[in-house]
Amino acid sequence: IYSQSEIEGVPEDLRGKYFEQTGNRYMFRTDLRRSIIFGRHDLVQDAPISRQDLIICRNTLMYFNSETQKRIITRIHFALKDEGYLFLGRAEMLIAHEALFTPVELKHRVFMKVPKIKLRDQLLAMAQTGDSAKANQITPKVHLMEMVFERAGTAQVVVDTNGFLTLANEKARTLFGLVTVDIGRPFRDLELSYRPVELRARIEQAYAEHRMVQLSNVERFFPDLSKQMLDIHILPLFDAINVSAGVVISFLDVTPFSLLQQKMDRSNQELETAYEELQSTNEELETTNEELQSTVEELETTNEELQSTNEELETINEELHSTNEELETVNQELQLRGDDLVRTNGILEIVYTNLQVVVIAVNRNLQIINWNKLAEDMWGLHADDVLGKFLLNIETGFPMNELADTMQNILNAVTPRQTATINAQDRRGRKLTCHVICSPIILPDTTVQGVVILMDTDAKSP
Repeated sequence: IYSQSEIEGVPEDLRGKYFEQTGNRYMFRTDLRRSIIFGRHDLVQDAPISRQDLIICRNTLMYFNSETQKRIITRIHFALKDEGYLFLGRAEMLIAHEALFTPVELKHRVFMKVPKIKLRDQLLAMAQTGDSAKANQITPKVHLMEMVFERAGTAQVVVDTNGFLTLANEKARTLFGLVTVDIGRPFRDLELSYRPVELRARIEQAYAEHRMVQLSNVERFFPDLSKQMLDIHILPLFDAINVSAGVVISFLDVTPFSLLQQKMDRSNQELETAYEELQSTNEELETTNEELQSTVEELETTNEELQSTNEELETINEELHSTNEELETVNQELQLRGDDLVRTNGILEIVYTNLQVVVIAVNRNLQIINWNKLAEDMWGLHADDVLGKFLLNIETGFPMNELADTMQNILNAVTPRQTATINAQDRRGRKLTCHVICSPIILPDTTVQGVVILMDTDAKSP
């Protein structure tokens, strides 16, 4: 919140745009205040914030020596976009840093970034220590060492004693997706520090024990569910006076060797299993051989039994042949009797047909077993429609129920034969006087098997 005198230098249109007036005081807009982030940042040690449009660093560089100023300015250069601006204080000119910044408004100390600077030189400048002024001239030997590190076939990263990622070669950048802005960031903020395995505690272990820490067969999984096996070596670095300078972390891809080892283990296991199966098979073969010998002996015994059985079967065959001849003789006799029976049935059918009386025969259950032609004509029911049916359920013009007691007495051998005269009507409605004779059907063993009903009628006009 500012007083009237404090914002006199702010044009009237900007006051209305960026401030809210409360009485005689002016407050910066609430929505703009929320977009401001305050934080502590060490210009010398902390990783630069990247891709900035404007950096205001007024009256700060004047408190550092030239060597530290160079390091800070190089970091600021890295943090700005290619078209970014730097705003300094009145006493700060950047005369010795024309390769990094060019003045835009020198009077107000506004400078613009010179974008074309080698990334290698920029990183070296940011990583320089107190003795780095002597390293301004990069010797061919140092350049060669840098090329060896960059092109190494093993992925390697270097973390300094302050926990910042200092170097990462091409293999490491490709393997873990590192980008240029990751150089100089705290190692703990990178995914690499905890995935595929926790490395921060292992780095402390390497410092404490002054020895290389090795991690073998570390599994690294990818989104496509594929897997990579890594051996990780964490080697502490010490200078000439045995002071820690950082650690170099090497990542060796041992996936092919791991797969080969797994194949070898599976092959050895399969060989052991095959050897055990072979021994088991050998024992089974010996057992089978003994069983085969026993089976041969049993087969020989069985063969002798079969020969004996064959002789018995030949005897039985002869007996069956004799029996078959007897059966043929019996069959011929049965056929002759069947022919006689057919002739007899034909004669009976002719007799039933030619009789001028109604003939109905029932079994012991009063089910119809014969229904002659005259019965068909009189009652209008064909024999095929009534055979096997219960006589008392047949609907005709004749009151069959009146014969129920008579038939039951005959079946029970109470009376041998009975006669009756019953009034009825035929299928045309003519009234009839039926003279009925009920006789038992007696088999040779004298058992009564049914009843024969004979009806003679005297037709009357309707």
